Amino acid sequence: MDELGEKDLYLRYLGQLHEAIEWKLDGLGEYDLRRPLTPTGTNLLGLAKHVASVELGYAGEPFGRPHGVSLPWFEPGAEENSDLWATEDETSAEIMDLLRRALAHVTETITALPLDAEGRVPHWVQPEVTLRQVVTHLLVEVARHAGHIDLVRELIDGAAGLRPEVANLPERDRHWWQRYREQVQESADRFRP
Repeated sequence: MDELGEKDLYLRYLGQLHEAIEWKLDGLGEYDLRRPLTPTGTNLLGLAKHVASVELGYAGEPFGRPHGVSLPWFEPGAEENSDLWATEDETSAEIMDLLRRALAHVTETITALPLDAEGRVPHWVQPEVTLRQVVTHLLVEVARHAGHIDLVRELIDGAAGLRPEVANLPERDRHWWQRYREQVQESADRFRP
């Protein structure tokens, strides 16, 4: 595969991940977007904010391509983990716009630079990087958090699936899924200490 094809592949996968994230946040009220559903506070809007922040960071400064977006949660003295939840002053529309701007910036960086372009990520063990390494890292990072978003959304209202047009799950009714879950639980119970 030539470099142009490789870039197109990366951009296609990043675009699909972003579409999935936006779909999973669509249709929910502010409370459900913001409420923590794990002991560590994992919430939908915070995950979207974090993904956008990470993309802007890695596709920006390491390659001399500043994004020009204010990310106060990364400033010295910012509250710990403040990139993983939305404050009362941050609207869901602002965070979704930030997510779209991040994808646009990543797309511009991938389009503008060769994949072997050299950059620097000072906090990595081996700080000298290539764009290819960073894009691979972003794909892993975004996919990981898109998976978190899948699970958190399912905890809220049971919505599950890959994308609106492709559930990638057996097409069964609620009763089938309840029986299936009970079967899985019964099997697990055999191993209960």
